[in-house]
Amino acid sequence: MSDMYRAISDPIRRKILNMVAHQELPQLEIVKAFHISQPAVKKHLAILLEEKLLLERREGKYCYYRLNTPTFQRGYAELQQELGSILENKLSRLKQYLEEDS
Repeated sequence: MSDMYRAISDPIRRKILNMVAHQELPQLEIVKAFHISQPAVKKHLAILLEEKLLLERREGKYCYYRLNTPTFQRGYAELQQELGSILENKLSRLKQYLEEDS
């Protein structure tokens, strides 16, 4: 399972995921969308690739990126479940606390 927390913790990586969610994009277009250096964008892409949330296709000297939809969907579902469990636990504890005070 990819580390969704690591992958989505940075707003630049979230924007990259959003950009490639519906279409494959060359690295050059992704770099143009940010006001940071190409090596900095490449580091963000490397993290997303490492977490297997992006797929990379090389064509000559150009790299193209697209969302790895199945991995993203699994990670998102697991993240939702984990956060839902945390929220459920907090709400149960709040309910218990409020009932004790009554």
